[in-house]
Amino acid sequence: MTAAPATASARIVRAAGAAAAIALGAALIVRPFASVGWTALALAAALIAAGVTDLADRANRESLPRLTAATAAIVVGVVLLLWRGLSVFGIAVAAAVGLTAWGLGRWARALARGPAWWADALIGTATIATAALAVSWPGVSIFLVVQAIGLGLVWRGLGALIGAIRGRPGPAAGEHRTHAVLRTVGGVVALAVTVPLVVATIVVRGDAPEPGAFYRAELAADTRPGTLLKSEPTTAGVPVGARGWRILYSTMREDRPALASGLVLAPTAATGPRPVIAWAHGTTGIAENCAPSMTGQPFANVPGLSQALDNGWIVVAADYLGMGTPGPSPYVIGEGEGRSVLDSVRAARQLTGPTLSDRTVVWGHSQGGHAALWTELLAPTYAPDAGVIATAALAPASDLSALATSLESMAGGSLLASYVIDSYARNYPDVRYDDYLKVQAQLPVRGMAARCLTSPTMPASLAAALFLGTDFYSADPTTGALGARLRQNTPGARLPYPTFIAQGLSDEVIAPASQNAFTQAQCTVGSDLEYRTYPGLGHMGVVADGSPSAADLVTWTQARFAGAPPTPNCAGR
Repeated sequence: MTAAPATASARIVRAAGAAAAIALGAALIVRPFASVGWTALALAAALIAAGVTDLADRANRESLPRLTAATAAIVVGVVLLLWRGLSVFGIAVAAAVGLTAWGLGRWARALARGPAWWADALIGTATIATAALAVSWPGVSIFLVVQAIGLGLVWRGLGALIGAIRGRPGPAAGEHRTHAVLRTVGGVVALAVTVPLVVATIVVRGDAPEPGAFYRAELAADTRPGTLLKSEPTTAGVPVGARGWRILYSTMREDRPALASGLVLAPTAATGPRPVIAWAHGTTGIAENCAPSMTGQPFANVPGLSQALDNGWIVVAADYLGMGTPGPSPYVIGEGEGRSVLDSVRAARQLTGPTLSDRTVVWGHSQGGHAALWTELLAPTYAPDAGVIATAALAPASDLSALATSLESMAGGSLLASYVIDSYARNYPDVRYDDYLKVQAQLPVRGMAARCLTSPTMPASLAAALFLGTDFYSADPTTGALGARLRQNTPGARLPYPTFIAQGLSDEVIAPASQNAFTQAQCTVGSDLEYRTYPGLGHMGVVADGSPSAADLVTWTQARFAGAPPTPNCAGR
């Protein structure tokens, strides 16, 4: 039997409601929200619209479970409207409650074996899975949930609009099968998207191992920086023909002693005092469990490692303050990084076993390139006994203002931005999250900052970075307190020792133009600089096995240990 045509006024009302649902759904999908308040308002409107739509169906009003579910969705929506100041997590919980109620209503309708009950079962399951997703990764998932609700509103709104245009309150008898098929397809698609996402959140919940007892020790107030506190042999990542040790030593956090950890790698065949390579590692994260010495391959990205060992050089690799040991970590904060490297060399000289000479060449890559440059700047006054005679920085983060600006346009740039902003906010009281990040970005950024690049939870960070895209800064990071601190930590002073800088011309992280400007500025102030560029090499290419930059690094270092005069080259070649 064909449904009776609706009156003109009913058709207009229904069409207006459908158009409003479509418009609201589209707005939720696009997500043009600049604050948590707007997100709460949009989500409240969506839940109220879903509940009201269900109550407009007489069959739902006559079923107590479905009536309760629809009413609960409306109540949660109203609470969201009235409760100002909710956090992102609070909004996620409210969304989860409202979605669960609405999903239970779909299940109740399925249990009643109404038309296309299987579609209701699928949609109900997908809705409850979406509720679980809302509270699994609140900083990211709440916006995915909002967009999913938007898609649902558009889907239902289009159906209602077509019905209003045709003048029927629902599908005609001959259209029931098509309507049921479309609902079922929608349910299958919703289930296929939401359930894997929920499963993924469970899979990536594992954490990187926490630092053990080795990384903890009591420090007296008068402990001298560079004091070896503990050492133990290690075989993790140690190549054949070498011996390795983990070390725990003292360094300085501002004006007080602090703990730092690291590694020492020495060729087995070497005898007598051996030259030292102080290795400053690239980005691994900033949390306590991100220390390279805690991983199975801590020397994985040391360029020319086998050649260094063949030359009889001893490698001392600092983890940096706050990695392995209590934080915060001084990520691209010059003095904290540089002191960690210099004190690791001092401590390594106290080891029983390898004998380190009084000559040290500093190597570093990326973040470690920044650390290496600051190690060079600090060495003459902070630790002249470390014996630094030269420094090599490969793709160094030499201009922090340029780097911070470029992160917004870089694929996955929000991940590196999370390390910068979190580290600066923890180390400098005048730098605040609220001043530089959009509200919707703050929780995901905090989450990313807590994960290591080698952590099992890194997929969560990648998902967050993909979701945030280039839309996370609320203010220019080169302005205000953050901008001032970035300039403070840019190694702009004259470099006191011969320095080698390598830059890949296809680098996707450190812009070659920025490196060119830095090296030209250093040459202008009289630094003894050898600058080499490598066409076709990306950010990791300059430290890859067999790369020309690694070979040049080893050759240049051999010359420094041999006492050969440097060959300045500021043009890059």
